[in-house]
Amino acid sequence: MARNTIARIHPDAVAHNLRQVRERAPGSRVMAVVKADAYGHRIDLCLPALAGADMLAVATIEEARAIRRLGNGLPVLLLEGVTDPGDLAVASELGLELTVHHRNQMEALGRFGRQVTPRVWLKVDSGMHRLGVDQAEAAELHHRLLQLPGVARVNLMSHLACAEQTGHPLNTLQLERFDSTVFGLEGEHCLANSAAIFGWPAIHRDWVRAGIVLYGISPMEVGSGSDLGLRPAMTLTSELLAVNRVPAGECIGYGGRFVTPDDMLIGVAAIGYGDGYPRSMADGAPVLVNGRRCRLAGRVSMDMITIDLADCPDAKIGDPVVLWGNDLPIEEVARSAGTIPYELVCRITRRVRYRAQSARHAPGKVK
Repeated sequence: MARNTIARIHPDAVAHNLRQVRERAPGSRVMAVVKADAYGHRIDLCLPALAGADMLAVATIEEARAIRRLGNGLPVLLLEGVTDPGDLAVASELGLELTVHHRNQMEALGRFGRQVTPRVWLKVDSGMHRLGVDQAEAAELHHRLLQLPGVARVNLMSHLACAEQTGHPLNTLQLERFDSTVFGLEGEHCLANSAAIFGWPAIHRDWVRAGIVLYGISPMEVGSGSDLGLRPAMTLTSELLAVNRVPAGECIGYGGRFVTPDDMLIGVAAIGYGDGYPRSMADGAPVLVNGRRCRLAGRVSMDMITIDLADCPDAKIGDPVVLWGNDLPIEEVARSAGTIPYELVCRITRRVRYRAQSARHAPGKVK
């Protein structure tokens, strides 16, 4: 019998979320970010729902190659550009657009000696200090890029460090630095990431980069995707392997972290850190059993979790367990693990089965 631990992906939710992005940024074109296998949602399952985007963006050549194998004809941007000059020929063959965030990348393009892409994206470091050319050299590099074979346009972009904190002073400082750096330079602008799309309309500009919001997850520090009109694109499910009565005063799971205060009904579900469900999850973390809210009781092990079934006393072996998704926001679950939703969806391992399913038929309705 197959182990029924399944990540149900909802392409209709992805399409809905893309429409929400367009409604929030009606004057901008949308760059749909699908790196890390569509943020753990499987690019092959999500790509058809993103046909209405203006462009896709990935982190690596391998991710771009996977998109081309799927037959998608949208423009694809390499967000980190090319680090190995030998990959320029591959990028040209795949028809990719390139980010240039370092002088060395521009020089490699010059040595390549022939057209890679007619549109290049020059990334400016406006204050995050991760990737991006220095503000003082941006104008020079912009000019030199336009002299390269076949380059017809250089767009300008940057990345915000604190966009999810709408009142953070670094946001305003980065915007001022970006605007002063690119003043007078030809090309379209791209500054707004997922958080800025929903929290800072003034910086939508020509392009917006939609990432985590496409998958129904809020990029903000508080709340959930539903607060932004989004729908979760993943429902992670398992089932009960066992239902046991445990007397008061007994320890549950590794390390004896949880001790039963009374006689308790404990369920064992087939998921653990070997599937990507984090070991750091705290006692009391929410799960749904038969659509009812229950709580984690005991440390997560490699293959199993243990659940307090006090609120689901009629539970039985084989009953469905929802770890996050419809009616159980992943943002809430992530807080119980001391992490962010991005990490939860990206860390799901290969032994979890993926299945495309309409969000209307996803399990987990709260009773």
